[in-house]
Amino acid sequence: MKVVRSIEELRDQLRGQNRIAFVPTMGNLHAAHLSLMQMAHQHGDPVVASIFVNRLQFGPNEDFDKYPRTLQEDIDKLQRQNTVYVLFAPTEAEMYPEPQSYRVNPPHDLGDILEGEFRPGFFVGVTTVVLKLFSCVQPRVAVFGKKDYQQLMIVRNMCRQFALPTEIVAHETVREPDGLAMSSRNRFLSEAERKEAPRLFRVLNEVRDRLRAGDTDLPAIEHDAQRELAAAGWKVDYVSVRRQMDLKAPGAEQVAAGQALAVLAAAKLGATRLIDNLEV
Repeated sequence: MKVVRSIEELRDQLRGQNRIAFVPTMGNLHAAHLSLMQMAHQHGDPVVASIFVNRLQFGPNEDFDKYPRTLQEDIDKLQRQNTVYVLFAPTEAEMYPEPQSYRVNPPHDLGDILEGEFRPGFFVGVTTVVLKLFSCVQPRVAVFGKKDYQQLMIVRNMCRQFALPTEIVAHETVREPDGLAMSSRNRFLSEAERKEAPRLFRVLNEVRDRLRAGDTDLPAIEHDAQRELAAAGWKVDYVSVRRQMDLKAPGAEQVAAGQALAVLAAAKLGATRLIDNLEV
């Protein structure tokens, strides 16, 4: 595996390649990331991964400075897996040599709801860096995890609207044995919080079970889910039932008709904010 730090060197390594499969990450790699690399290998060759903690997607009171940076450990894991051909690990100065005044703005009806409501500007930062990384890598395929469900949809829509020659492939959420979705932020949980954390997944399953049983009272379903989390000490941002196709809120008649839905949630456990979702 080659590790490159500059855009110029990256392009030199990839010149003439037209089946590149790409996995963008912010590092602190775990089993879920490695699973994305494996899926990328099934869809293209060579596989390129990136590690870059993107300042643009962090708000002023978020955890940019303490976000775990474990580059050498990440390199060791990728080398042991032996799937990635090139790891692109740029510095901030390489990615943003001047203030990034040109940015990608997702539409308000998708970018300013759910995560966008509670993390203003987050998706502007995500889409801007993803578009820039795509420009550097020129992938035919890029793999994103379903854990970041809204992000996956926004990136996929961005590629369609800009006619980018990159297919976005979705990977199922990878979970710990107790159901907790794998995340780099899980390392910030205390021992007691780690034992409590799987409740988020259990609550999502309870919502899904009610929907499958024919319950169409979405306000009551969402309220009960939020109340259960709050009673266990969580600070809930949202538990919301949405249409899979566009993340708009469904009507009761659409729920009754069996429309494809997703249940999305975000809540803080102590100082750690966790997100998760389930398709219905």
